[in-house]
Amino acid sequence: MSPLFDPHDFWDNQPVPKMHEEIKDELNNTAIEVKKVEDVMQEGYNLAPGYNWANVDLNDDVQAKELYALLTFNYVEDEDAMFRFDYSVPFLRWALLPPGQKPQWLLGVRGGKKQRLFGFISAIPVSMKIGEKDVPMVEINFLCVHKDLRAKRLAPVLIKEITRRVN
Repeated sequence: MSPLFDPHDFWDNQPVPKMHEEIKDELNNTAIEVKKVEDVMQEGYNLAPGYNWANVDLNDDVQAKELYALLTFNYVEDEDAMFRFDYSVPFLRWALLPPGQKPQWLLGVRGGKKQRLFGFISAIPVSMKIGEKDVPMVEINFLCVHKDLRAKRLAPVLIKEITRRVN
């Protein structure tokens, strides 16, 4: 590894080019990883006791407002918590409900007695042109874990689960 790049526990184990890796032309326009549906794990990844996977239905006003609150208070902010993104419910619906969206790609983690929303990640369908070929893909966005659960390493599990669902 180059001395310019520190090792990274998560990204160094993902099927993406590494920071120090030189990309060769013959690698362009080829799949990083090819999976068959039958090779994809059928059951979801395990969560800590008391937490469960849940699809977030943005057409339901209660769930849309719950996602809004999670993102508003736990998504992107500066060190002093003075600056944060404040996406409105109509914006979230516009961004996360494009044509072809699948309900299982708006993924939440719920827990506690009231089954509150503690984590979220989304995948939205996109079409990428690679060379002359249109390739269906997804864009992953809005990875958010409630501040109280950040030490629980929930983000990597959210990423693995959304990847499993997309595959």
